[in-house]
Amino acid sequence: MKMPESDTPSLRALVLAAGDGNTRFVADEATRLDLSALTSAPSPTPLLGRTVLLAMKRQIDTAAALIALDGVARRIVLWPYDLPREHMDVVLAAAGVEFLVAEWPLGTLDQVGAAAPEDGAPWRATEWVLFTSGTAGQPKMVVHTLFSLAGHLFGGAASAKGPIWCTFYDIRRYGGMQILLRALIGAGSLVLSCPDESPGAFLARAAAAGATHFLGTPSHWRRALMTEAADRIAPAYVRLSGEVADQGILGKLREQYRHARIVHAFASTEAGLAFEVEDGSAGFPASLEGQTGGTAEIRIEAGALRVRSPRNAIGYLDRAISAIPDEAGFVDTGDIVELRGSRYYFAGRRDGTVNVGGQKVHPEEVEAVINQHPAVEMSRVSARASPITGAIVVADVVCRPGGTASADATPAAIRDFCRARLAPHKVPAAIRIVPNLEIAASGKLVRMRA
Repeated sequence: MKMPESDTPSLRALVLAAGDGNTRFVADEATRLDLSALTSAPSPTPLLGRTVLLAMKRQIDTAAALIALDGVARRIVLWPYDLPREHMDVVLAAAGVEFLVAEWPLGTLDQVGAAAPEDGAPWRATEWVLFTSGTAGQPKMVVHTLFSLAGHLFGGAASAKGPIWCTFYDIRRYGGMQILLRALIGAGSLVLSCPDESPGAFLARAAAAGATHFLGTPSHWRRALMTEAADRIAPAYVRLSGEVADQGILGKLREQYRHARIVHAFASTEAGLAFEVEDGSAGFPASLEGQTGGTAEIRIEAGALRVRSPRNAIGYLDRAISAIPDEAGFVDTGDIVELRGSRYYFAGRRDGTVNVGGQKVHPEEVEAVINQHPAVEMSRVSARASPITGAIVVADVVCRPGGTASADATPAAIRDFCRARLAPHKVPAAIRIVPNLEIAASGKLVRMRA
């Protein structure tokens, strides 16, 4: 049962309530924290009613700080470790940060700003400020509360033995935060990734910890399946989000983990979770459009996906909080979808379109085709300037282990595969076989611009 936001308990209280006598933990490469010990730790009273920026290297320290500070601090700003420090001064000023916390348990407390002016109204719930991922230039700060992030988890029945979650995501971004809260509130445990840890090493460590529920972006999973450690885990649940889950990666995961429940979801920092799909097919059923009564309502307008939900963020933060949803309460996600038969398929981002001689191409739709080639592990499609058409489509392709020498893993063979499935202007004019592709700390493929 969902609680009204005015009755939202603190994260500490929710973690304590979910304990139910079970031994629960959060672990990284070096530390395993007992959650019961975290909930019994004293509250950091110097930060009562303050605006705090958490800038810690380790995710596990951030998790401990969140449990301690929710309901204590007025506002918590979650600084992703990969975010360039050149943005720090602007963020400190825009968010009204008073204290910077760089280590936990709380050691030296750095005061970086004056006390925030009182606005005359008592605050009811700590604001959680997350940064959007994949943005260029100054990052956007998105304001949530514990209710908007996890209200759907309140009041759930705790199982006798909670799952052991394992996520490639960083908990300081929306996708990872969702998994952290599922573990903390839903009577589970959590295995966290570490900076510079390879996918194989992480999966091996997760297997040793007995992890049952695994989550990451499609790019995370493509890299993971290329490691020997992919055979060491036996997940009950596999989930993909953050990027387009094409048929290629869904098929490979089903082949690898035949007994797992495989789910792909659409969520964003601003809109929250829109829907989950577990029928094994890319895209989502058109019947989801306009449905009400669930956790979110979706609309398609001018080909773009729009979401209305209690999980929508409060707004963007830049000294003041500006609304994100429109007057009807919908958030424009910027994701373009196409209706084919009774199903919508993701074509790509509105701001990522390539113009080839006046005809639009979404890199993701071309990648979805290339990734279905049996010799291909993953691909990245981008634009190259052309004096004739303005731009042409090109692709970098990573072949499956042991497949680079086969007759099927050549640029010519992959291009022929595309020609049979794509309009001529969408077929890559050049294909390059590469050993790997860069993945951002958010887990998303690093895109190349023309």
